[in-house]
Amino acid sequence: MNSSASILDQMYTFLAEIGIPVRETTLNQSTFVPGILIDQGQLLVDPANLLYPGDLLHEAGHIAVTRPDERHLLYEDVTLGRPDKQGDELAVILWTYAACLHIGIPPTVVFHPAGYKGESEWLLSMFAQETYVGLPLLVWMGMTLDQQSEAGFPLMTSWLRA
Repeated sequence: MNSSASILDQMYTFLAEIGIPVRETTLNQSTFVPGILIDQGQLLVDPANLLYPGDLLHEAGHIAVTRPDERHLLYEDVTLGRPDKQGDELAVILWTYAACLHIGIPPTVVFHPAGYKGESEWLLSMFAQETYVGLPLLVWMGMTLDQQSEAGFPLMTSWLRA
């Protein structure tokens, strides 16, 4: 199995390739996700305080599904005070799953038992059945095609929302 450092390196490489900036730093503050801070459309990562490496990919998904003209406004808990962003969670979950497959890391790295309000096992079960709740949102965002299409989900046509 991949080590946490190797998995982080794979994620860093992927995120750099798609244009989501990541910078390792020491975070001297408590953050919504331990060891990760979304700051103006970039990800600040404190490896010493990162509890679950897969959380990085999920947080990147929040940046990815945000319109480009709003990415620079993202900070910390991107849904706090933004009811319009709460609906993005379904798209982020599917984006994250597709990213796991693309990178070649086990989805269990992201969908760990401590995350997703205790529903990670259910999500993994749905993915295994190719039941993708919220897929129309990701299609509407122009990031993938419907799963009935030959090149449809979990393949992505774009990793960043245009």
